[in-house]
Amino acid sequence: MLTIQNLHKAYHSQNVLDQVSLELPQGQVLAVLGRSGCGKTTLLKTAAGLLQPDAGSIKWAGESMDLVPPREREMVYLFQEPLLFPHLSVFENIAYGLRVRKVKEAEVQQKVEHLLQELELQEHAQKKPSQLSGGQRQRVAFGRAIIFLPRVLLLDEPFASLDAQTRATMQKLFLRLARKYNITALFVTHDVKEALLTGDRFAYMAAGKIKIYTSREAFIEDPATGVRDELAFWNSIDQKITPLP
Repeated sequence: MLTIQNLHKAYHSQNVLDQVSLELPQGQVLAVLGRSGCGKTTLLKTAAGLLQPDAGSIKWAGESMDLVPPREREMVYLFQEPLLFPHLSVFENIAYGLRVRKVKEAEVQQKVEHLLQELELQEHAQKKPSQLSGGQRQRVAFGRAIIFLPRVLLLDEPFASLDAQTRATMQKLFLRLARKYNITALFVTHDVKEALLTGDRFAYMAAGKIKIYTSREAFIEDPATGVRDELAFWNSIDQKITPLP
């Protein structure tokens, strides 16, 4: 379980994280909904060890991560822009984490080839990132992130830069692989639909504070999240385009 307790971070006396606490059991996805500037990215970067909090603690399975270097935390931060190695092929980008960990070559080949099939990238294995579409590059980044099964995936609006159709495809792919590989993830987004699609558990962030919901229904019913307004909008659109009998 990932446990974050009373996390606080301020910039120039402005609170960005204000006593943030949460618990995330292994194998579950916590969808964190919030507008730009609410503290979502700071939360993820702090969990990854890329930023140091002013106060609070981060634990995995009861063990403190506060002094553990980012690479040793095995909490992978994935941004909306896929930061791939431009000089490496798709295969070698995905294999990178295994090679750093000195995994035997036969195991590297087997794991990467299997994941390439899962990602529907087997035909692009020897291409460079510059030869891929945006959606394909994000698949490679996602594959590189999960190849060694990290403790936690920290997803910072990973599909926000994609077109609507590709984004929907990536959301379905994420759900399938999250279930198959028992992925534990913090998935932050400003998109209501994406939060509802990807989350097993739900939270809402505003002004550096986080609210954790006991159920999907509670998340939907809270006026602060805007979910009901979004659903009402699409229902009104549906009524307008549905032909009268």
